[in-house]
Amino acid sequence: HVLYYVIKDNGKALFTGDTLFIGGCGYFFEGTAAQMYAAMSKIAGLPKDTYLYCGHEYTVSNLEWSQHIEKNNTAITTKLAWAKQQREKGIPTVPAKLEEELQYNVFIRCDEPNVQQLLKTVDDSTGTMKKLREMKNQKMRL
Repeated sequence: HVLYYVIKDNGKALFTGDTLFIGGCGYFFEGTAAQMYAAMSKIAGLPKDTYLYCGHEYTVSNLEWSQHIEKNNTAITTKLAWAKQQREKGIPTVPAKLEEELQYNVFIRCDEPNVQQLLKTVDDSTGTMKKLREMKNQKMRL
């Protein structure tokens, strides 16, 4: 996966292609959970006011699935309601700000203790990434 980070006139944008989607992440076709975790960690370390531009419009389906993982995450519920409204109007949900993505995207939050506890992968961020991707691939829910 290739990502492009652009800074212009105090604006910051990350073009994530198929690595990061709003509320989700790409498949591990040629890579590993460790590599995707490392990529997500780098993304998470960018300035929080960075706008994220992904390659596909999967926001609603990503957040619907994420709701079944983190049932009590109000950021997911709020973003999902907004995304559904946008899509009903034919308006894209891209871009999103990194600051927001850090609140509702479980794939970029593999270090979060509550996410690890839910998946029974405590102290194993790479294991959390692997389990999340396997569950999403199989459309599994908690």
